[in-house]
Amino acid sequence: MSFDPKQRIIIITAPSGAGKTSITRYLLKEFPQLSFSVSAATRQARANEREGVDYYFMTQEEFKDKIQRGEFIEWEMVYEGKYYGTLKSELQRIWNNGQVPVLDIDVKGAIHVQQQFPDTTLSLFIEPPSVEELKKGWKAAAQKRPKACRQGSIKPLMKFRSNIISTKIY
Repeated sequence: MSFDPKQRIIIITAPSGAGKTSITRYLLKEFPQLSFSVSAATRQARANEREGVDYYFMTQEEFKDKIQRGEFIEWEMVYEGKYYGTLKSELQRIWNNGQVPVLDIDVKGAIHVQQQFPDTTLSLFIEPPSVEELKKGWKAAAQKRPKACRQGSIKPLMKFRSNIISTKIY
């Protein structure tokens, strides 16, 4: 049975450090019919990041212009002054190649996409084994803790199609 890739989106979401990027990379390596959806961001590129591969880097002004023109399927100000989002043109690029987009995005963004495509998304929430394990991973990586986790909650804000418990914190 075949399906039209234009009808499908895979969303992988999790608290920071729970392993969503590692899982996404594995799926992309194993399944050539999947393609990574490159997000837009207003932050500076890190040393190992490449424009159009890891993110589409842009200024806040450029990002806000795209918001006004309705060019995002979802967007959020994740940190003060730091915007992230998924461009409609990025999904179209992947669908035009006959592939299924894989979105590695935060929980709020995942909710927005799933609301727009309720029947054609497969959304996976990667749940860490516990808040304590997640905090250990943050300390090891010296990462900022997301607000939801600072409040002691790692449960998704809505029910996703699948919740997967990660036994390893990345």
